[in-house]
Amino acid sequence: MTKTYRIDENGYYGRFGGAYVPEILYRCVKELQERYLVELESETFKQTYHRLLCDYAGRPSPLYHAVRLSERTGCRVYLKREDLNHTGAHKINNTIGQILLAQRMGKRRIIAETGAGQHGVATATVCALMDMPCVVYMGKTDVERQQPNVQRMQMLGATVIPVTSGNMTLKDAANEAIRDWCCHPADTFYIIGSTIGPHPYPDMVARLQSVISEEIKWQILEKEGRDYPDYLIACVGGGSNAAGTIYHYINDERVKIVLAEAGGKGVCSGMSAATIRLGREGIIHGARTLVMQDEDGQIEEPYSISAGLDYPGIGPVHAFLYERKRADVLTVDDDEALTAAFELTRMEGIIPALESAHALGALKKVRFAPTDVVVLTVSGRGDKDMDTYIRTFMNQ
Repeated sequence: MTKTYRIDENGYYGRFGGAYVPEILYRCVKELQERYLVELESETFKQTYHRLLCDYAGRPSPLYHAVRLSERTGCRVYLKREDLNHTGAHKINNTIGQILLAQRMGKRRIIAETGAGQHGVATATVCALMDMPCVVYMGKTDVERQQPNVQRMQMLGATVIPVTSGNMTLKDAANEAIRDWCCHPADTFYIIGSTIGPHPYPDMVARLQSVISEEIKWQILEKEGRDYPDYLIACVGGGSNAAGTIYHYINDERVKIVLAEAGGKGVCSGMSAATIRLGREGIIHGARTLVMQDEDGQIEEPYSISAGLDYPGIGPVHAFLYERKRADVLTVDDDEALTAAFELTRMEGIIPALESAHALGALKKVRFAPTDVVVLTVSGRGDKDMDTYIRTFMNQ
């Protein structure tokens, strides 16, 4: 019997996933469950979606053979350049698809959560494109450390609401977005930025991001004469770029999957976002997954130098892949990510986002053979993180 790691008809990956929502949102989520596949698989949707990916977002993104990085790593390393998309990250793949779905469902108002700001910018961008009002919830901590993206969202016409509860980061922004959705269920569409939230969001976001692995298949065939690499590497917070990177390879066990999560100041330091390593089964933002929590089940605050990875949960697909040993999960701490970012910048002239730097940091933790072909997704560019990089550089 062939193994499958895909979602089942009830919205679960094994025991992870599902839809645990307040009663007021039940009808919204149920309608979305009933409509999303019908719409996403319709020819008119596909034509519009792929036209916008090509003509607006700038796809396909290049698959770049990083020669000097390959020499240092001891294998053939290719970088999937999602940082070159319009808005500077993979997030635009998802927001284009979700706003088209929102229009087809007759929704008139868009809300979103954001951590590093890339999803917020991508949401504000498509709302400007489609002339729809946009509200983005962002933790006050992230507002302060990601000012360039806040300014971009505001210039695009979005209302950015700083969230002052909890640790004032991504978890808290998602909490406030869900509260907003509960208050405006009839006319509001919540564009979730990652493979989190109640079913069908984890599957829907993965499908919309699957363009990444769809392109990898034909790009690696052109460069290596086979349509699969030996390794796929991506960072995980909620896990959308990782889900897109592995989507078309998830059942191909010739391909090893390596996920890099944020170790912060160390897994045992009390200041970490290594959710898979530290988490226990629980429910967060409408899905059953691995969650950082104390003995009483209260969510513990994560920490990472990267605003996009300090989330106390993980996409249910990634929890499932880890449990089934389909994916290796490596922890990359702040210093290792910063070192990897500076090395890529000096070796290849590419400044990665801090999120992507965690994936790069994983390269030193895997023993590759010289013949191995590795594809690593650079999920975003580092413009938004320049203040952090400059402070680090000045202190060296």
